[in-house]
Amino acid sequence: MMDYEKDGFAIFEANDATRAWARAAHKIACEVTADPEQQAQWLRHQNTWFVGVDALPNADDGSIANVPLSGPWQEYVSAPSHWHNAQISVVYEGYPKQDKEQSDANHRFRINRAAAHVDGLLLENGKRYLREPHAFILGISLNESDAAPLKVWPGSHTLMGAELAKALSAGPDLTGEYKAARAKVFETIKPVDVPLRFGQSILLHRHMLHGMSPWQEGQTAPKEGRMTAYFRPQFDTVKDWLPLS
Repeated sequence: MMDYEKDGFAIFEANDATRAWARAAHKIACEVTADPEQQAQWLRHQNTWFVGVDALPNADDGSIANVPLSGPWQEYVSAPSHWHNAQISVVYEGYPKQDKEQSDANHRFRINRAAAHVDGLLLENGKRYLREPHAFILGISLNESDAAPLKVWPGSHTLMGAELAKALSAGPDLTGEYKAARAKVFETIKPVDVPLRFGQSILLHRHMLHGMSPWQEGQTAPKEGRMTAYFRPQFDTVKDWLPLS
């Protein structure tokens, strides 16, 4: 297992509890992703990615179909008092195809850099702002697939967190500092792909630079696509989001 504090992420093997939760979540996620209204709202990149933000109807305690949410990640982070509805991220063969409204540069960045980002920094009128101060990112694989895995830059959370904290001290617009810090990560850190087996989970530091690799020839997934549930609980204040000094 990777060192969560040093590397910014940790992978946890499936146990009976996470398998039970993933099995229950998979059944419901398949129903959600087959719904035409949900598809109209969440399909992107010419129907090769179902984004599915807050699409899993789990309970406030994280349980789904009365199956409790628990796992080995609980040793590293505190569970929120209220679990938001998880994202259902589903990738289909051919990801990523270019959407009509997507620029060529943006599409190249998605292919060449896996659309690398720090969660919670939202684009508004061409500028980046911290709008969602996530406490951590928890991903749980809902089926067996090696396709379009999560890509992470180990240790990038330290650099990104420090640079973004300095930028926030000067004002809310993080655009320039974010791009510069991300470019430095690309220059100094080699990324790794993290495919997850059914029931495995991954915990990402809130400042971690990460993305999603393109679907490569020879990779496989079940007919419903490569399916992962993501929780991203938020802090109450931006102060809590900042790195520990």
